Amino acid sequence: MMFIQEKSWFQVLEKEFEKPYFKELMRAVDAQYESNPGAIFPAQNEIFRALELCPLTNVHVVILGQDPYPTRGHANGLCFSVEDSVRPFPKSLQNIFKEIEQDLGIAYPQNGNLERWAKQGVLLLNSVLTVKEGQPESHSKLGWEKFTDVVINQLAMHREGVVYLLWGKKAEEKAKVVNLTWNLVLTAPHPSPLSAYRGFFGCRHFRKANEYLKSKGRKPIQW
Repeated sequence: MMFIQEKSWFQVLEKEFEKPYFKELMRAVDAQYESNPGAIFPAQNEIFRALELCPLTNVHVVILGQDPYPTRGHANGLCFSVEDSVRPFPKSLQNIFKEIEQDLGIAYPQNGNLERWAKQGVLLLNSVLTVKEGQPESHSKLGWEKFTDVVINQLAMHREGVVYLLWGKKAEEKAKVVNLTWNLVLTAPHPSPLSAYRGFFGCRHFRKANEYLKSKGRKPIQW
């Protein structure tokens, strides 16, 4: 079975799909969708959407999240992102847009769907790719972290000149394999309401990311 259709990711992850832990993970995830119809997010065909929309060969920026939104109708397979119709935006996403507005003068967007970023080369990867409704981190013990660690490892091995925007200690820990000489790693507190005022606001990561990309002869991201 080809879990990921996007060719460049499939090539570096194909062997992972054959490992016992991944097969067990898939069995556990399938069981969750079967036993909790309509209450596991995102939709099953969107689990690997971050990789499908942002090929390995096109990754310019990485943003790491924790797990999907546990609110029905919110999660769409991209970290921090929500479906077009969701109002109001989740508070962490509101704070991200607030920082972009303060940093770059870009007004709040009409929707919180970050697919537009993914298609420009922003990998919006959660550490855990599924969640049960109303239960944050409910799938954190299924084995997803091991798989997404491999994704980051493969990215670090195959791409350089990438900007890593790491918000919060968990994101920093996950990207510890990244070579600081060959990439730009920017850290700040998580944009959640509990920590955004401790240094996420004013971090100017979006401006710094674009300046770095331009220094490498790449197009800046249209945030």
